[in-house]
Amino acid sequence: MFAPSLFENKTILVSGGRSGIGFAISKAFLEHGAEVFIASRKKELLEKAAEELNQFGKCHAVPCDIRSPEDINALATAIQETTGRLDILINNAGGQFPAPAHVMAEKGWAAVINNNLNGTFYMCQKIANSFFIPQNSGNIINITANVLRGFPGMAHTGAARAGVENLTKSLGQEWATYGIRVNAVAPGTIDTTGLDNYPPFMRNFFRKTEGKNLMKRFGKAEDVANAVLFLSSPLASYISGVTLPVDGLEHLAGDRMDMYNALMKMMK
Repeated sequence: MFAPSLFENKTILVSGGRSGIGFAISKAFLEHGAEVFIASRKKELLEKAAEELNQFGKCHAVPCDIRSPEDINALATAIQETTGRLDILINNAGGQFPAPAHVMAEKGWAAVINNNLNGTFYMCQKIANSFFIPQNSGNIINITANVLRGFPGMAHTGAARAGVENLTKSLGQEWATYGIRVNAVAPGTIDTTGLDNYPPFMRNFFRKTEGKNLMKRFGKAEDVANAVLFLSSPLASYISGVTLPVDGLEHLAGDRMDMYNALMKMMK
């Protein structure tokens, strides 16, 4: 659908780019002419992913924990020294775990909020100040989740992702004067290796719920990548401050209590 040269001479940063949705997004940009930096915490796995992605284009690996402003500063410096500019930031890094709110540990709550909300803000602020504001141009895509009707069973990430969606609106307005667009993509259940990070009973739960989706399937990482390419492209040049659901209608239909009820049943 997109021209192979759509992102030629563009430099992209994808946090959490070593696997799953982030890997698919990185691959899609490379296939359309971009130079890509991927960042995540685990250096060896990150470098392995970059090696694989290099068959599609020029990809750089820079280890970074988005919860650490010091790491983000080092990441920005590495990009500055390598390419001298950055055009698009994809905030994809994040993480969560299933737990009913009444038994969620304080440390667990704080860790997810710090990773998904604080880390996203730290990335936006540093990259904007280092590249987008001086350049008077830039594009930020925040990857969130299906939180429109709440997220029972994972209230921590629901709160964090809702915060990111509001941050997207705020930054879109504040930074429009600098030629920066800020949008979000909200995936539903996406069938990637990320599902393997959940315990067996949760993986079984996901498989049982796939048929309840109105489109009768889970999403693919490429579905999310395609939405990101659109919002990053000139085709979306008059769009900012919005969240685009990529979820087969999950944000409108389906029982949001399914996960919570499964967790409570498992705990009995």
